Amino acid sequence: MRLMKIGHFPTKLVCLLGLFLAFSTGEVNAQFNTESPRPNILWITIEDWSPDLSCYGTKGIHTPHVDRLAAEGVRFERAFTTSPVCSTSRSAMMTGFHQNYIGAQQHREYDKQPLPFGIKPIPHLFAEAGYYTALLSSKTDCNFLPDGRAELFMGDDWKHREPGQPFFARITFGETHRSFHRDPIRPIAIEDVELPPYYPDTPFVRRDWANGLESMQVVDRKVGSLLKRLDDEGLSDNTIVFFIGDHGRCHVRGKQFLYDEGLRIPMIMRWPGKVRSGEVNDDLVSSLDICATILEAAGIDAPIPLHGKSLISEDVANRQYLFAARDRMGETHDAMRSIRSKDYKLILNLMPERAYCQYSSYKEGAYPVLAEMSVLYLKGQLTPQQAVFMAANKPEIELYDLRSDQHELNNLADDPDHAEIKAELLANLAHWRENVIHDQGVTDDFRAIGVFPETRPTSTVSAWVAQNAGNYDFKKFGYPGWYPTRTLEEWEKAREIWTPYVFREPGDKIKRPNVLPTE
Repeated sequence: MRLMKIGHFPTKLVCLLGLFLAFSTGEVNAQFNTESPRPNILWITIEDWSPDLSCYGTKGIHTPHVDRLAAEGVRFERAFTTSPVCSTSRSAMMTGFHQNYIGAQQHREYDKQPLPFGIKPIPHLFAEAGYYTALLSSKTDCNFLPDGRAELFMGDDWKHREPGQPFFARITFGETHRSFHRDPIRPIAIEDVELPPYYPDTPFVRRDWANGLESMQVVDRKVGSLLKRLDDEGLSDNTIVFFIGDHGRCHVRGKQFLYDEGLRIPMIMRWPGKVRSGEVNDDLVSSLDICATILEAAGIDAPIPLHGKSLISEDVANRQYLFAARDRMGETHDAMRSIRSKDYKLILNLMPERAYCQYSSYKEGAYPVLAEMSVLYLKGQLTPQQAVFMAANKPEIELYDLRSDQHELNNLADDPDHAEIKAELLANLAHWRENVIHDQGVTDDFRAIGVFPETRPTSTVSAWVAQNAGNYDFKKFGYPGWYPTRTLEEWEKAREIWTPYVFREPGDKIKRPNVLPTE
């Protein structure tokens, strides 16, 4: 048995050796063994959320039900997804493989293909092993075929299973996705929140941040109801519960980018009798590791070895690096790769000529803080650290010492004192790209070389895109990379439109406004 590092001390993970001996090799017979029942699996996913929970120490928020889950299981401090957006990240988690390896790396994929190499979706593996598989919510969001709920799962609730049949169930709670939901039961004052230093500390930003935390409080009560159902049905003792985010938080520098804000997620595992309550794990763990862990617990062999590793294994305890990738986001073309150790993060920007904040219809239409930051940037009122993300282009390489720079603000890529670690990380990233995911990189068409006018012809990119929808193949070439994407006047209009929505009171019926000019 491996040792799980708890905080700063190596503490043995409590598990039953007999369980793993019983499940050591071979396919599981589909007949149900009532003498030694296989565990049920409940996989809870929340959308677009970093570890912004009270059990992770976030200020202002109160999440007692998720906190209870952590108190009864193990909380992972360094958990990350393989991609910073839903469809690519979920495609990886639905299979146990990096999205680029299975051809599912473009968000969203317009030409979905069957999974390659004999790979099967995780729910299919459970169904073949005799489990009842259920999706208790609607969203699958996979970039491969089959992608439908009815094609991937057997039903919509574990209550439909046969007597004695174990279940594999997944559910997604979407309130933490934009739009945010104000919490009328426990509203959060803007004075009670803490902002990371890469965002300007204004009432506008604080209110938007607090609105997000309130959304998580709404989700927390739904998680509590689900856990109570397990208790009421007598299922808690034989059900492995995972709680995670599908990728990092939906803020300007988070979702869609490879900083920890876009990749780091909450991950909690409760496994009564197998995992000691209240543990805190400091290993580098991936969302892909959940797939390997639950298959091992159920005694199921995947037909193709997964990219993830069992969380109860020396492979995870001894892991040196985690990798991630970002590719197309809708019609916004960009590509980045990252490698992370416990101490360092390196990001390789494959399209450094593009701005971080190049035109994204999703972000400009859903993120109020993008308007606030753009106004302040064009007025020269951001701090130097905040202004870096608003620049017209990116460095090819970013290197951060996470021990002293947890917010990834001080790029050390050109620091001679870090040349050795930079070379080491680049070499390992190149190996992963070539030998693990078979990276396709980017093409001239993807970069849209020579396709669009040199400069923005209109006051906003969104207006030009709307006017030229029939003149260019945006699915092939993406949107133009012009930056800034609006004039100062147009950004000020957007911020003015956002303001009543951001400062709405709990219970106010204000729809998210449309801030994308089309003319």
